[in-house]
Amino acid sequence: MRGSTLNKLFIVCICCLLAVFACKAKKQAVVTPKPVTTFDKSINKLDAIRASQLSYNTFAGKAKTKLDINGSSNDVTLNIRIQKGQKIWVSVTAIAGIEVARALITPDSLLVINKLQGLYLQRPFAFIYSYTSHQINFDSLEALLVGNAIPQLINNNAKLQADSGRTVISGNLQELAYKLVLGADLKANHTELADQDAGQSLTVDNSAFIPSANRVLPSLIDMSSVMPKKKVKMNLHYIKADFDQPLEYPFSIPSGYSPAK
Repeated sequence: MRGSTLNKLFIVCICCLLAVFACKAKKQAVVTPKPVTTFDKSINKLDAIRASQLSYNTFAGKAKTKLDINGSSNDVTLNIRIQKGQKIWVSVTAIAGIEVARALITPDSLLVINKLQGLYLQRPFAFIYSYTSHQINFDSLEALLVGNAIPQLINNNAKLQADSGRTVISGNLQELAYKLVLGADLKANHTELADQDAGQSLTVDNSAFIPSANRVLPSLIDMSSVMPKKKVKMNLHYIKADFDQPLEYPFSIPSGYSPAK
């Protein structure tokens, strides 16, 4: 995998955050969604949807991932650690478990090191807007990585409608049109985001929900992003996940590394 390609793959993987092979991993028990049929009178449907999303303080997951940019495909493993609201740490390993890249993302910054080429990238978080809509922020990225609904889409101006046991939320966030489809259990099944003027769109599908640490999350997350002159697909398959465990987020730029162009 060439260094420049790796940088593009990894940054887009982070930004658009995506069926890969399960190898010989232990078979996962798929959860049948349980309908949410009653709500406390003191809350409305939007509150119920928010309450049904995955709640955690820390998350650690390992995912077999296929990344494809304009037809160029690579298989990698992502190790993802999240301290909710504060940081996202990602390590990328390739063949034979060799780490090829690492990232640390905060609400303010994006740091990436490319170990194959001895390069590093240090940018403000706003750098991701070269790849995705300005409406996608740190909270959005957190939500996508664990299969939650993007928080900004669950707002009082959204249009809600029932459709064959599902709940469909649609609306606009400034220039960004969106559609969110929730299952009977009010978990996010499908998300569409589109900025027609910028020629950008993102589609996310969550499936094969599994139990993990008394929670339920999708083991398969498929993302497809279209940008001017770029088409990106990211198919993520969690083979391991845990919540609310003490985690470390090691990151440093080794001496001798050069800034990436």
